[in-house]
Amino acid sequence: MGEEVAISLKNISKCYKRYARPVDRLKEILLPGKSYAQDFWALKDINLEINQGETVGIIGQNGSGKSTLLQVIARTLTPTTGEVFVNGRVSALLELGSGFNPEFTGRQNVFFNGRILGLSKEEIAAKYDDIAAFAEIGEFIDQPVKTYSSGMFVRLAFAVAVNVNPEILIVDEALAVGDIFFQQKCFEAIKNLKDLGTSLLFVSHDSTAVYKLCQRALLIETGQILLDSKPKTVIDLYEAKLLKQKDVESEKIEVQMFSDLNNEIIKNQNSSTISTDLKEVSINVSDVYVEYVKFLDIKNKEVDVLISEHTLKIIVGLSFLKCFEDPHIGFKIRDIKGEVIFETNTYCMKESIGKVEENDFYEFCFEFQIPILAGEYSISIGVSEIGYGEGSFKRTLVYSHNVAKLKILSNKDSILWSGIVNLKPSFYKRKVSV
Repeated sequence: MGEEVAISLKNISKCYKRYARPVDRLKEILLPGKSYAQDFWALKDINLEINQGETVGIIGQNGSGKSTLLQVIARTLTPTTGEVFVNGRVSALLELGSGFNPEFTGRQNVFFNGRILGLSKEEIAAKYDDIAAFAEIGEFIDQPVKTYSSGMFVRLAFAVAVNVNPEILIVDEALAVGDIFFQQKCFEAIKNLKDLGTSLLFVSHDSTAVYKLCQRALLIETGQILLDSKPKTVIDLYEAKLLKQKDVESEKIEVQMFSDLNNEIIKNQNSSTISTDLKEVSINVSDVYVEYVKFLDIKNKEVDVLISEHTLKIIVGLSFLKCFEDPHIGFKIRDIKGEVIFETNTYCMKESIGKVEENDFYEFCFEFQIPILAGEYSISIGVSEIGYGEGSFKRTLVYSHNVAKLKILSNKDSILWSGIVNLKPSFYKRKVSV
């Protein structure tokens, strides 16, 4: 038996009317048959299926249609065309303020929201203490919501959302408002709901959160699903597009997308949805070429397996086919899910490569200890020109993921530890006389 579908969207589009002047709206009412509006399609022909228990991250630039898509699924917005099927109780944290009456107290809003979500008064009463304890807003729960800070509001809204036994949970950037302790509490609650089989739709600009929470991700662009794939691949494409957009010569940059077979370049970049065969994303200009990436140990022996806490040298061979005044090179280490373990570049290290001439070939070396957890890691390489600010660049020359892979083994001579990085703590004791 196949997996049961929690959400199904078929040919969903949403159109808004835009008026150049307020009087144009009045003219359209008084003069029926003539339109004074310009159509704006926030969503275009969205087809999407999400199975029960799936966790899906949705990313994209502001105005891409992410929030509109969630509102359609939450049934707070009616699509212009298409069919929406939602199987299960939906609990949604959309834009700040949605679903709560500002004149009601926090307690009244808990019961009000619970009834909207289909719970009886008795069921809400049974859950009320858990909701109040999760929110941790004390006596403010009996004050009107309009007096709440944004942090207090999110605490209460999230407490309701996760304590009403949702079968589908929708979160739209709401976690960005709370403090670090509350965010940790929210992530733990979401993980518990995932374990219970709750479907999750999660919009965030925080790629780390998408890596940690989601099995699948969607990249939304101009109201369309550009890519539906694993979080790592989707975020790679999103970041590459951001780099292209910020570049002073963006028209010269090509975002290349490769399948897993023979590094075949996927050509349909302008279609509504890129093939799910997409595995790698890369930015390359014809003026710089990465000849090789090698790993060396402390004895300068080439390796692809290293012991944790030992010294690693990343060697990058670069050909420059034209002159550059201020090039910089950097690297990124990512784990098997795509989460960044460490990244830096020569500009951030306050190192200068200096001017390079046409047809120059250089070998660059980054040397460091690698006190990270045993596992498999990939290396991304970036080359840019003219740094400014805190690690930004005017031109992107190379941005390639998975150019090399490295396996890290546990160091049997080290302490037992868990986490991402071994901080190598020391310990001492001192008896104090009272």
